[in-house]
Amino acid sequence: MEVVPDSCKERTETFGIHVFLDNAVKIFGLMTQLAYTSASRENLDVNVLTLFQDEAERWTKLLEDNDLKISVTYNDGTESEILSKPSIITKDPAKAVEGVDIVFLVVPAFAHAQYFTTITPYLQPNTLIVGLPGQAGFEFQCRSMLGKKASTCTIASLESLPWACRILEFGKHVQILGFKESLGMSFLTGSECNLLFPVVETVQEVLGEKPHIQVIENYIAVNLMAKSIIHPPLLYGKWGDWDGTPVPEKPLFYQGVDEIQAELLSKVSDEVLATAKELAKLRNGCDMSEVIHIFDWYKIYYKDQVADKSSLMMAMRTNKAYDGLVHPMTPTEDGKFVPDFNYRYTSEDVPFGLVVMKGIAEIAGVETPTIDKIIAWAQTKLDKEYIVGSKLTGKDIASARAPQSYGLHTIDELFNM
Repeated sequence: MEVVPDSCKERTETFGIHVFLDNAVKIFGLMTQLAYTSASRENLDVNVLTLFQDEAERWTKLLEDNDLKISVTYNDGTESEILSKPSIITKDPAKAVEGVDIVFLVVPAFAHAQYFTTITPYLQPNTLIVGLPGQAGFEFQCRSMLGKKASTCTIASLESLPWACRILEFGKHVQILGFKESLGMSFLTGSECNLLFPVVETVQEVLGEKPHIQVIENYIAVNLMAKSIIHPPLLYGKWGDWDGTPVPEKPLFYQGVDEIQAELLSKVSDEVLATAKELAKLRNGCDMSEVIHIFDWYKIYYKDQVADKSSLMMAMRTNKAYDGLVHPMTPTEDGKFVPDFNYRYTSEDVPFGLVVMKGIAEIAGVETPTIDKIIAWAQTKLDKEYIVGSKLTGKDIASARAPQSYGLHTIDELFNM
């Protein structure tokens, strides 16, 4: 789910859940807002793992005499409030992972490596690892960091966030703004992994009725379906020619999209779609049909929340799930604002989004001039070098999640992980 703090300061807030189903499956996940599902189902019991400073201690203290309140706005406009309380909040991975069969990683992609490193020693054989969302390159990184344990695990990745959410008061109050209708998910089963529970049905049980999980047979398709393509083009369209002058207020992010930003996003989506089509040809007709244009995605996944579907720009501007969400900004001493280019919209969605898709496109032999331009701009803001000219040969490519970062350079290597 998407966490949109009222301030622009990035946070890594995590939580875990144990879910007791008919077959006694336990689930461990990461992120506060999934407390929603635990509260709405009697068979879910939540554990929290947070590695962020003293957050475990602070959160535990806050909930000693209070429940976590979840304010929910459903797609039909109705509202409700749910009260819940995690059973464990800890920064000890041994306690959090003990006896767990399913791991949910619902933290920003830049935090995945930290959590993989922390929990891998405690993972047991026949574990399901779910990226919610995995974001582009999740499978590459997960298999690499798990090492030999990867063959005993199943790795699943969902294409996007199931909800739009924000924190109203740390540790006490969160808000769910809207539910997606459906969500694509693929999974790779390790050669020595024998799960005792069904993957899709179990994850659906955790998420609830919506979004409906749609199984994607091809994991590369899910990588190309990742919605990390959205933020960088909108940032580039807004701030690409910015002269450094502070602005008087935080501009709306999605609902402030103009024609230039929408065109950039559309061109990025065109290049991703071209990559998918070329892969289908090169891989003897492998199914890439679920990779669709971003405008079509908005019309399908937000069909009840978008008021004007006449264009991509209007679909974003009239999406009620985006009400009030603003650009990540940093305040100046005189009360104005400047863009925060270190926010996850760039620091995550470029190395763990556009760079990954560029890497897949390179393997497919597809040119991506718009993606190249945006990566080249963003890497200057991040003080990184991923792309040189039109090739991913920059000195920092190893810190991104492109397939090339993990030694994958051919079509066969890409599809036969």
